[in-house]
Amino acid sequence: MATDMTKGPMISQITRFTIPLVLGNLFQLTYNAADSVIVGKFVGDDALAAVGTAGPIMNMVILFITGMCMGAGILMSTHYGAKDYDLLERQISTSMLGGLGFSAVISVFLIVFAHPLLELLQVPENIIGDAKGYLRIIFLGLIFTFIYNFFSNTLRALGDSKVPLYFLMISALLNVIGDLFFVVVLGWGVLGSAAATVLSEMLCCLFCLIYIRKKVPLLCLGKKWKVFDGSILWKTFNYGITSALQQMCVQLGKICVQTVVNVQGVAFIAAFTAINRVDDFAMTPQQNIAHATTTFMAQNRGAGNIRRMKQGFLSSVLIQLVYTSVVAVLVFFGARPIMQLFVSDGSEQVIQLGVSYLRLIALMYLMPAATNTIQGFFRGLGDLKVTLISTILNMSARFFSAWLMIHILHGGFDRLAWANFFGWVAMLALQIPLIIMRWRKEQQTD
Repeated sequence: MATDMTKGPMISQITRFTIPLVLGNLFQLTYNAADSVIVGKFVGDDALAAVGTAGPIMNMVILFITGMCMGAGILMSTHYGAKDYDLLERQISTSMLGGLGFSAVISVFLIVFAHPLLELLQVPENIIGDAKGYLRIIFLGLIFTFIYNFFSNTLRALGDSKVPLYFLMISALLNVIGDLFFVVVLGWGVLGSAAATVLSEMLCCLFCLIYIRKKVPLLCLGKKWKVFDGSILWKTFNYGITSALQQMCVQLGKICVQTVVNVQGVAFIAAFTAINRVDDFAMTPQQNIAHATTTFMAQNRGAGNIRRMKQGFLSSVLIQLVYTSVVAVLVFFGARPIMQLFVSDGSEQVIQLGVSYLRLIALMYLMPAATNTIQGFFRGLGDLKVTLISTILNMSARFFSAWLMIHILHGGFDRLAWANFFGWVAMLALQIPLIIMRWRKEQQTD
């Protein structure tokens, strides 16, 4: 099922690799919403609030693990492209052993300190008990979260984005079934929702291991699973920590902007929640195209195919342009019916706020398409510091401009779109000169 991206048609390879990533993320967004509906509808507002307040801590930890696995995946792609299978096997075993050890340690820490962390977030006393219980069960199963993310990123590094999609769909379906059983049938409330999540991930890991044993001989390492190389772990950590910090910076930036919105009233908050969902669905495929670019670049970098790397990057730009043009038109002209999906007919103020934002942001969608593609370029080259620094610039500019225009200057809701604009400008101001210099450098080595 692995795909060698060092040869063959580039646009079709990148497109075929991207589509399962897009479907997987859209599926994730959809089933997360279903998860919240079950808890809110069958347990109550307090339970939904408890799960919601536990979300930032849980998301930060999961994003950290995901980022570390992405960093390891870049190295695996490079080794696979270079056909250095001995180094690839040592990379896989070392990353797995290191990740298992880290997951075990962080699980114990988070279980012990769940209550103080929730107090730090000012969680109300009436829901902190449920939130604490939810987090502790989730963190008991953190090792399964790591194993799933590790094998998903490993398979993607080998050019296979379809199988991780299938396992995500299986996990999502099991999670929803588990929610209905534990929450609705057994009446376990918030704890039942957490148990369903852990059980679904555990079963998904089991299925993943069975699949690899039968279908992916390259990952059947046998006794080589015990191989641990400290130098490889350190390099993996350097790659992974940068990618993890980038993931966490995005989440922190969103939380900071949320604090600006929260003091503007219920209509602002409701509209912000809706437009965030729209932006997630619109921009996630852009990020997926960038992830496909990363795998393509890393494999060809390992193989020393500099010219193919550059051609692949330009192919990714073309795919981004086509996709973004279509989605921008749909969002611009469909802004009002899109907002009506999220709110009742009587919420005209919320609809108007959302429409003003969506029609403006649709005109800017080409900017995140550009920043994401450049991010994929630098990730594929292993230069993760550029992606981290540009992300920090983006989120900082977005937060401070939103705070200035809305909180200080008392601007309207559409200023949130301009805040995004200034964030992308700050990002591109760093990225464009760097990619020009790197492009010229690669041109000299071609």
